[in-house]
Amino acid sequence: MSLAELVAGALAAEILLAVVMTGAWGVQRATGASGWIDAIWTFGGGFTGAGLSLALGSVSWRAFLAAILASAWSLRLGLHIVRRTLKSGDDPRYRKLMQDWGDAAPRRLFAFLQIQAVAGAVLALAVGLAGASIEAGARLQDWLGAGLVAAAILGEAAADAEIARFKANPGNRGEICDIGLWSLSRHPNYVFEVLVWAGFAIMALGADAAGWLALAAPALMYWTLRYASGVPPLEDHMLTSRPEAFRAYQARTPIFFPRLWPSRKR
Repeated sequence: MSLAELVAGALAAEILLAVVMTGAWGVQRATGASGWIDAIWTFGGGFTGAGLSLALGSVSWRAFLAAILASAWSLRLGLHIVRRTLKSGDDPRYRKLMQDWGDAAPRRLFAFLQIQAVAGAVLALAVGLAGASIEAGARLQDWLGAGLVAAAILGEAAADAEIARFKANPGNRGEICDIGLWSLSRHPNYVFEVLVWAGFAIMALGADAAGWLALAAPALMYWTLRYASGVPPLEDHMLTSRPEAFRAYQARTPIFFPRLWPSRKR
């Protein structure tokens, strides 16, 4: 892949996702339901990545594999968010932001979503790099990366299904989901999300001279989920809505990556 192709692909992804997220802003303003924002971002980012995989370099089995995996990620997560939005409408994280922004909320939300477009372009480029290769044959690294992406998609689906079943039980009203994967991490769905992008980075490394750039995808996703728009606002919301139960959950369960050794807390 030439430098010109790389730059053109990155710019195309950014422009397309800027348009997509402008549409997401419009949907939120029209419906008042901020839950649609993440669904639109997920569909836009996944299918942009799939398109880049087929557009960058020569079309090959690796390009189709990366495109299929990106599409699978996008459809699985996007449809999950759609179902959640149809039930609840608003996302508490966006609701809190807009309350804090006050009268400037529409303008600041638009700017915030354009930042999300940039992040989506970084992820889409990682998919494109995973699909591009100067080698015709398959490497063990390709299968390991693809396997990690597939396993992480399934793991995230399992975590989402566990908490959905927990919430559907009336007897669990007001309780904290701490079963299965949620007993190992307070945010197992976010852990699997980072692993999805680590898998694409593994596929990209060494496949093309620019493949190392794909490492930005898992790094960005980890920082975003762990320190920005993922864990902090969600945990603040839980501490506000169920303070005692959630503090007890915090005390016994790791915040992100599962603990690899037994806890000494009693």
